[in-house]
Amino acid sequence: MSRNRERVIETVDNSVLQSEKIPPESMLFSYRGISFPVTLTSPETLEALKSFETRSDDVILTGYPKTGTNWLGTILTELDSADAKYTEEEVEERINAEKKLEIFPRLEFGDPGVFERMKKLPSRRIIQTHLPPHLLPPSMFQNKAKILLLLRNPKDTAVSYYHFYNNMPQLPSFASWDEYFAAFMQGKLTWGSYFDHSVEWNKYIDHEKIMMISYEELKEDQVLGMKKIAAFFGFSLCEEDFSRIAKKTTFQAMKEKSMETHGKLGHALFRKGVVGNWRDFFSKAQNEEMDKKFEDCLGGTKLAAKVNYDVYCKA
Repeated sequence: MSRNRERVIETVDNSVLQSEKIPPESMLFSYRGISFPVTLTSPETLEALKSFETRSDDVILTGYPKTGTNWLGTILTELDSADAKYTEEEVEERINAEKKLEIFPRLEFGDPGVFERMKKLPSRRIIQTHLPPHLLPPSMFQNKAKILLLLRNPKDTAVSYYHFYNNMPQLPSFASWDEYFAAFMQGKLTWGSYFDHSVEWNKYIDHEKIMMISYEELKEDQVLGMKKIAAFFGFSLCEEDFSRIAKKTTFQAMKEKSMETHGKLGHALFRKGVVGNWRDFFSKAQNEEMDKKFEDCLGGTKLAAKVNYDVYCKA
């Protein structure tokens, strides 16, 4: 499913083993006001990231956690492979290179030396991250690499992240939805605030090297979404390619193979993949609180229009 599948599984499984030895109060660390899991990254890694050099042909995917980046990351890999027309030998070479160099599934994961090792990867590199712009390396905005930003409505994102938190041994769990909701609204989760993340990315919405696409529009018409993405990155695919990839990367197809592609935590990474599940969790007061928060932070912005909040988040 993914060129880096074995490395993803190894990273996840090792992280699970490490987390079993760590008490809940020690699972996270803070870096520049944002918390991160100690089993996946470190302050030293995030500092070393500042000097990472992107390439102009890097394919970069970013999005707040639980907006659908695992799904879209697989789609991107398939689009890239179809465009590049890699032979089986070339795919195997790339997999072996990523394993040998110990490359991680997210840019911010791993040890501080990972960025030096990434220099040895062949182009095109597919790079994924959950980081907000101010924590990304300056080269990402200077070297003309193209960035695809995935958006998802905040209510479904919140519900998905809630289940993720309580199913991931690397993260401290919440006793109740209400307790979690308060933390989400205050931005007291790993990778920080959904709202801060969105406000910061909104400043880049007109950047010629950045494309924004929503989870909801991909769900509504995956082929059309893939065609937009392919055009943005300059990929050349035929209709048969898009049809084949769409069938291969439906949420259900990926969920069924999640243990194979993402190891022990496949079930946590691919839960429901639906739009509107928030209605089963939000109280009337919570609905009103989030509606006000979204309006205060993002009302009238182009990013808000892209998320289509009134359609997907109004009860």
